[in-house]
Amino acid sequence: MDQNHRAVASAAAPRAYQFHPTRTAIIDLFNLYLGRNSTRKTDDSVRETPNKLQKRVTAFNRDLPPPNEQFLIDFEQLQTQFQDQEQLRVVTESVLIGLVVQCSSHAPRAEFVLFALRSLCRIGYINWDSFLPSLLSSVSSAEVSFAHGSSQVSQSGVIPSSSTVHNPGVGSPAQISTDSLSCKTLSPDHLVLRDYSVSCLRQLSCKIILSGLESNLKPVTHADIFSNMLNWLVNWDQRQQGVVESAAKTWKPDTVLNEWLHSCLDVIWLLVDEDKCRVPFYELLRSGLQFIENIPDDEALFTIILEIHRRRDMVAAHMQMLDHHLHCPTFGTHRFLSQAYPSISGEASSNTRYSPITYPSVLGEPLHGEDLATSIQRGSLDWERALRCLRHALVATPSPDWWRRVLIIAPCYRPHAQQVPTPGAVFSSEMICEAAIDRTIELLKMTNTETHCWQEWLIFSDIFFFLMKSGCIDFLDFVDKLASRVIEGDPQLLQSNHVTWLLAQIIRIEIVTSALNTDPKKIETTRKILLFHKEDKNSDSINVSPGSILLDFISSSQTLRIWSFNSSLKEYLNHEQLQKGKQIDEWWKQVTKGERMMDFMNLDDRSIGMFWVLSHTMAQPACEAVMNWLTSSGITELPASNIQSSERVVVMRECYPLPMSLLSGLSINLCLKLAFQMEESLFLGQAIPSIAMVETYTRLLLIQPHSLFRSHFSTLTQRSPSILSKSGVSLLLLEILNYRLLPLYRYHGKSKNLLSDVTKLISMMKGKRGEHRVFRLAENLCMNIMLSLRDFFVVKKELKGPTDFTETLNRIAIISLAITIKTRGIGEVEHMLYFLPLLEQIMSTCQHTWSEKTLRHFPTLIRDALIGRVDKRGHSIQAWKQVETTVINQCTQLLSPSADPGYVVTYINHSFPQHRQYLCAGAWMLMHGHPDSINSANLGRVLRELSPDEVTSNIYTMVDVLLHQIHTELQHGHPLQVYTYAYYDSDGWKMEVKVGNAWEIHGEMDVGPFGRSFLRGGYRTVDLPAVNPDLLVKASAGIAFFIWTHELLPLDILLLAITDRDDDPHALRIVMNLLERGELQQRIKLFCLNRGHHEHWLQGGIFKRTELQKALGNHLSWKERYPPFFDDIAARLLPVIPLIIYRLVENDAADLADRVLSTFTPFLAYHPTRFTFVRDILAYFYGHLPSQLIVRILNVLDLSKIPFSESFPQQIGSTNSAICPPQDYFATLLFGIVINVIPPLNSKAKSLSTGDTSKHFVKTPPSSLSGQTNVSDSHKAFYQNQDPGTYTQLVLETAVIEILSLPVSPSQIVSSLVQIVVHVQQTLIQSNNGMQGAPSGVGQSSSALATSPSGGSTDSLGTSRSTPSGSGINAANFVSRSGYTCQQLSCLFIQACGLLFAQLPPDFHMQLYLEASRIIKESWWLTDGRKSLKELDSAVGYALLDPTSAAQDYTSTAIVTDLPVAVGRTIGLRRLAGTVVGLRWLPGTDPAGSGGLGLACRVWFGSAGPDLVVSTDPAVRAWFRSVGPVWWAPC
Repeated sequence: MDQNHRAVASAAAPRAYQFHPTRTAIIDLFNLYLGRNSTRKTDDSVRETPNKLQKRVTAFNRDLPPPNEQFLIDFEQLQTQFQDQEQLRVVTESVLIGLVVQCSSHAPRAEFVLFALRSLCRIGYINWDSFLPSLLSSVSSAEVSFAHGSSQVSQSGVIPSSSTVHNPGVGSPAQISTDSLSCKTLSPDHLVLRDYSVSCLRQLSCKIILSGLESNLKPVTHADIFSNMLNWLVNWDQRQQGVVESAAKTWKPDTVLNEWLHSCLDVIWLLVDEDKCRVPFYELLRSGLQFIENIPDDEALFTIILEIHRRRDMVAAHMQMLDHHLHCPTFGTHRFLSQAYPSISGEASSNTRYSPITYPSVLGEPLHGEDLATSIQRGSLDWERALRCLRHALVATPSPDWWRRVLIIAPCYRPHAQQVPTPGAVFSSEMICEAAIDRTIELLKMTNTETHCWQEWLIFSDIFFFLMKSGCIDFLDFVDKLASRVIEGDPQLLQSNHVTWLLAQIIRIEIVTSALNTDPKKIETTRKILLFHKEDKNSDSINVSPGSILLDFISSSQTLRIWSFNSSLKEYLNHEQLQKGKQIDEWWKQVTKGERMMDFMNLDDRSIGMFWVLSHTMAQPACEAVMNWLTSSGITELPASNIQSSERVVVMRECYPLPMSLLSGLSINLCLKLAFQMEESLFLGQAIPSIAMVETYTRLLLIQPHSLFRSHFSTLTQRSPSILSKSGVSLLLLEILNYRLLPLYRYHGKSKNLLSDVTKLISMMKGKRGEHRVFRLAENLCMNIMLSLRDFFVVKKELKGPTDFTETLNRIAIISLAITIKTRGIGEVEHMLYFLPLLEQIMSTCQHTWSEKTLRHFPTLIRDALIGRVDKRGHSIQAWKQVETTVINQCTQLLSPSADPGYVVTYINHSFPQHRQYLCAGAWMLMHGHPDSINSANLGRVLRELSPDEVTSNIYTMVDVLLHQIHTELQHGHPLQVYTYAYYDSDGWKMEVKVGNAWEIHGEMDVGPFGRSFLRGGYRTVDLPAVNPDLLVKASAGIAFFIWTHELLPLDILLLAITDRDDDPHALRIVMNLLERGELQQRIKLFCLNRGHHEHWLQGGIFKRTELQKALGNHLSWKERYPPFFDDIAARLLPVIPLIIYRLVENDAADLADRVLSTFTPFLAYHPTRFTFVRDILAYFYGHLPSQLIVRILNVLDLSKIPFSESFPQQIGSTNSAICPPQDYFATLLFGIVINVIPPLNSKAKSLSTGDTSKHFVKTPPSSLSGQTNVSDSHKAFYQNQDPGTYTQLVLETAVIEILSLPVSPSQIVSSLVQIVVHVQQTLIQSNNGMQGAPSGVGQSSSALATSPSGGSTDSLGTSRSTPSGSGINAANFVSRSGYTCQQLSCLFIQACGLLFAQLPPDFHMQLYLEASRIIKESWWLTDGRKSLKELDSAVGYALLDPTSAAQDYTSTAIVTDLPVAVGRTIGLRRLAGTVVGLRWLPGTDPAGSGGLGLACRVWFGSAGPDLVVSTDPAVRAWFRSVGPVWWAPC
């Protein structure tokens, strides 16, 4: 971000100083020494020269420039003529940069410019940190102009002066690209001149940089130089582009090229010099320099490339054993691949992610995407990593969007025309096939040993169907390999028909059918499929369950399906199964005999099972049965009361929706048919559908989240392009999305696409008169989407032009960005490229200015961009004053009790828009505190006839006017409210405050709108905001008139408008009065009563439809007849209440926030992403929330379903914030992440992780209310865990919530976690030995130390070394519960801790670096000077090669806990904390004196680099800047 600010500021500098009086004097001085007398040159150019002799005489008589030694004296004399030395310095730098560009091709002049720079530097007159970045930026701009042929180069090779050449000045943006260089075909002569100019310019620039590097530059300057040098080297041959073919044959690099290239290499070698530590050599590994094409025949460049490869191998060797972390689908922040795929743009690049199985840039692989996947050999380490990741994904059920990104279509299904490799795809079809077979066998083993794993089979079948339909698994290959593993390998595995049922789910997929029909070995494949049939000879006829009946008949169903494919296969089919299929047909005929219809609410277990079988055998009759049930109640006509339209509107009568228990066993094929048929009825039918049909439709999509998902806007428009133009269709779709499917879209990663679709709808409607209902519903949906996003969004792909958002959405967008940056960080440096344009797009149409108290909680990026924004409220009030008389006159005619109704039409059609936006403000002024004094009917009619955008404008202007009016009335002598506020601190002192007067009080007060924050201190006089209670009551009553009495304005927008004026002392008080009014409380209660259980899929009764006017009020229901389904005025407040709580906390009104949460907690149960809300608010205000409010926030959650640690309630209930929880608490927290989040390492651990492990570390929650008992938390269906989406995410983010809720400081928490990581293996081994007995040789004898490659001794450890303490961890059962060895579990603890740190706010990042640097500084590598370099390198390599190896042979406790091992584990921890800011050099250390430390730092950079993320915390940046020669991210 500093770079962006510097670029903006410095770009403005040339404009500011272009005409500064010092500029002319400085230019004249330099022209004198350069031999360029501008006056004489101008006169000579005007005067005619009749012959060559005169020219020669003129040249001969030219004045010679003064000697260079005189320059500094003349410049110092020039200094004395001007007072502002800083302006003189800036102008001098600007002139020098222009001279570098102009004179680089003229050797004598270039030498003088270099001499002048060095001379000015000696007297401290050049600020290299501002000069060098600006110079490089200007050089890049100049090269662009050279490439376009716009610069005219003279025959002497001298670039013309500034009068003819564009001088980019200081800080011009460096924008040079391949496109700009190749946009024009240049002639050979022009090419030579261009290349010569660019080469000379770069050569001179390198000489200047080498001079600048002699000074102590800032890290960001080093970063700028390093980036530009790499860019020059990587693109050294770009200038050949645009060369005509004939010229290309004769073009050869000149000697100047070799000169600047060598100078460039000299700069890079100085930057990466380990004695200076300017830039870590690791950055060269990340640069890709070693992979450039068309390497010039140059020994120096070849040398650095060779060194990069050598060091890459060294880093790879040391990082291999630390490389435990897989970028799995549910972990941390996603990584993008924009650098690897520079040609990809737009939506494609936003979905391109880093490989989940290989660390890009650490090992330096040039392969990406599909090339990488196909290059991995079976049985290799990467192959095992891939399978580990895929096995975990098949259990953890990540987003389908993740599957689409990482999988490759099987070669047999890929069109021959598709030759382009898939970017980002990292798993081949062979990998996913093997992983799917492993999961199938795993489930078979569970089925043979357990009785309740049906839910796991259902989840796997959904993913399996999705993968098979996507073409990622070769069906024939899957059947062949599964048969080999199950039937031929271990026949005892197959004891049930689950495999047959699994194959029956996919047997109707088109590619599967085609594969079976075209397979040359179709008979053999069919026989293998039939071999999976398993007859249940000992079925219990008494305890019959729907699942057992399905499995009993599924063989028959599949046999019939195979027969339908090819009747010639009949001889290979089981005739008993064919006969058994007749039982299904007979049962169905019996059920539907006569006119009877299947009663789905009164089915016994056998009937449910048989219907499941029917869905797999005859999907169409089953589909018709369901549709008949949903339409069985018939239709009715909507009453026409208060409706002037004579149009007949019919609606389906309500019935019971189908329960989840019935839908879960239906075949996926039937679910697809049902979804299609229901969409026909919902969106294209003649009658308005029943709520039961809508609810059943949404339940179908939620129960099969992978197989049935569709993007509704695109799906519906494909069926009928004009379908969304029907208001009824748009209303129903928006209600379904807003109140049912929003978490599903987020799970699929389609929230941004949905936001774009809804925004387009809003942009089309915001100017249409009377279209309030659809518009406000779409706007509310956008609010929910924005506040649920977990990463950046792009308003427009081209990042140009204003947004299509409304004023409200612009404000919500800024809040969403602030929450995302502060709570989850900026995942990519590339995000910075479009962040500022995105901010400009939003703010270009936003009229709001945020208060100081809101800005102080904003992340630095946004705060710096908004802090100078002009508050437009003064202009708004001024504009109101200008039109007040006219508006009041119009409102008097319109709103007087005796107003002519005909004037309404006149006002609507003939009033000016600038007057109409003050209609509500005028009405407010006319009320004078008596709302009944105005004609509410006329006002309501006009507001309904206005466009939604005009109503929004009316709301915001009315809020400004009414707050201004309150201040005006206070100034005119209204009595002030006087009361005493009592506050008792820990000492029992009573502090009293008289509001409106001045009192002497004990303590210092943070004076805000509420005046509730007291601090200890002396006596002080405090003036508090004066508030008149009558004015507040009158204001609240007037607003209630608008929203409740006559329902003239939308409640959610009005509340947000008042809340956003939180810097006014009355605004939040008015909001509190409105929230606590009886009308709203009654409305909330009715909403909760009518809506029923917040988990809507549990509701089994008939839904009750609320009348349109009662649900939405007069303003929204005015001309509408389409009835609501789930929409309600109260429901529109779900995104608003959290924002009000944010504002109250920002204004230090924690008590009021607590009151709001206490009142609205039952209501917030209906929030679509309440878990995310709790997590985000704790992270956003971390360190600013009192303990009581934290507990209140946690109570928003359904605590029985959140896997909190068993001791967590005790920890947050502690009143002593100085006492940190015991290490056993943190270790148990990490153990939960190891078991439930991290992919298992082996089959033993894997089998445990697939079971119910919650009892090991959390309270076992009560059984689910859905009726599905004995289902572990980790195997709940998606609809039971919609937020955050998967159980692995739930466990990880629950741990984050626990950490953020603890009443202790981040330093205590980080210290405890790091100490666990450092000493976990010793603790585990000691605990294990305590149970099993320690092997011989374990002890404290010094003889054991000699066996360690470190060669360390107990004396060399030093007294300052940290001593391990395992007494705080009860690790007796950790190893046995996990199924891992001590070494494996200790590494997984490192990974779990890293994942946890990656989710935490920047407060923890700083403490992590401080703790890590403390551990390294205490290492005997730095403190023991007796060790040789060889011993140091040996110790470092021993610790870093494998952080567990030091304890593997049961050497002494001293060596087990030695700090090299601690450092190794700490480095592993740092590597795994992948989304925190990149690591830097340690404070106060000089790695030059120790080869071991140099190696440690290089490996440390290897651990930090690929996961580099921008730090937005100013404290972190300040620390990095303060520690001397450091390397930090140029942000």
